[in-house]
Amino acid sequence: MVEKKGIPKQLGQLLLEKGVIDKAQLKNALALQRKESGLLGEKLVKLGYTTEEEIVTALAGQCGYPYLPLASYQIAPELIKLIPENVARQYYVVPVDKIGSMLTVAIADPTNTLAINDLEYITKCKLQAFVSTATEIKQAIDHYYKSEKFLGIEDKPEEHISKVDFRSTAEKRKKEDEKEKKEDEKEKKEDKEK
Repeated sequence: MVEKKGIPKQLGQLLLEKGVIDKAQLKNALALQRKESGLLGEKLVKLGYTTEEEIVTALAGQCGYPYLPLASYQIAPELIKLIPENVARQYYVVPVDKIGSMLTVAIADPTNTLAINDLEYITKCKLQAFVSTATEIKQAIDHYYKSEKFLGIEDKPEEHISKVDFRSTAEKRKKEDEKEKKEDEKEKKEDKEK
């Protein structure tokens, strides 16, 4: 699981506590998010209730996620290939570095535990999260995933970027977790018998 400081809070709750938005604005943004899908922060900005900078500042200050300005980074093709484009777009995330089994990502909402869990499962890496604005991440995704030359793909990139079926991914993860639990129980039982 990604390392964070303190207890993670949902973005809406965090912005309410910081006085960036009020309850009515949060309610409106959540309704728009249900209607259109996408990130809550994106809907709050679209409705004019806050700015991306206020969201990033709140996440960085309250949750301890450092801000990473993506424009100053050059991302290697082998990193981009770790996260399928559809997943990067769904969670507003791009990989920026990898050392051993630790993958550093820039993500618009690092409090999204579902995203973090899915990304760890897909990449088979532990994640270190930095926060970036949704606009910066979208620009990076558009630049890196659409650049056929960058990815080393001569024909349609969509044919080479894997599609993720989240239902089957979740089912596989559940089976693996159950198998691990049984193995742990077996080891504990064997230890008690010794």
